[in-house]
Amino acid sequence: MHIADGVLSTPVIATSFALTAGAIAIGLKNTKEDDIPKISLMAGTFFAISLITIPVPPSSVHPILGGLLGIILGWKSALAFFPALLLQALLFKHGGLTSLGANTIMLTIGAVAGYYLYKKLPIKSTFARGALSGFLSMCIIVVVLILFLYLSNEIYSTGTMSPINILIVTHFPLAIAEGVITGFAASFIEKSKPDWIS
Repeated sequence: MHIADGVLSTPVIATSFALTAGAIAIGLKNTKEDDIPKISLMAGTFFAISLITIPVPPSSVHPILGGLLGIILGWKSALAFFPALLLQALLFKHGGLTSLGANTIMLTIGAVAGYYLYKKLPIKSTFARGALSGFLSMCIIVVVLILFLYLSNEIYSTGTMSPINILIVTHFPLAIAEGVITGFAASFIEKSKPDWIS
């Protein structure tokens, strides 16, 4: 799911870096010293889990857990995504430097959406709220990615086997899996570390 260098147009790159700078500023404004270990732990979790590649023909996907990061960090998610994505780009060529802003804001939008869904959904079950938040967070991340691709070059939406169509087909099962994982994780955290929920 990470966008590589050379994929996005210059206006999309510039806009996404500006949005990322804003998201980081919002995250920093609300960050206290006690939040730093939590942000570091979630950055490490995202860094490790998003390096796992799962083949889903005709492509492959990797888990993100954006909804879970959002539930725990809220607007501070950008502070976890940015350094993790930067290290992945530098160490493993996973993603890219020109697309760092787009990758960060794409994941942050999904995570923050997951945070608000978890807080606002009128559902008593922690598992159900977590599962829906995780599922919809991944769906929103894919929608933002599709928007970035389409705004960069309409060729990404051309044909039955277009990159955009492949993204939708391959990420739907992942969204379901992330929903289930996020549901269980949210239930566990609410019981064992309720102060970790933003």
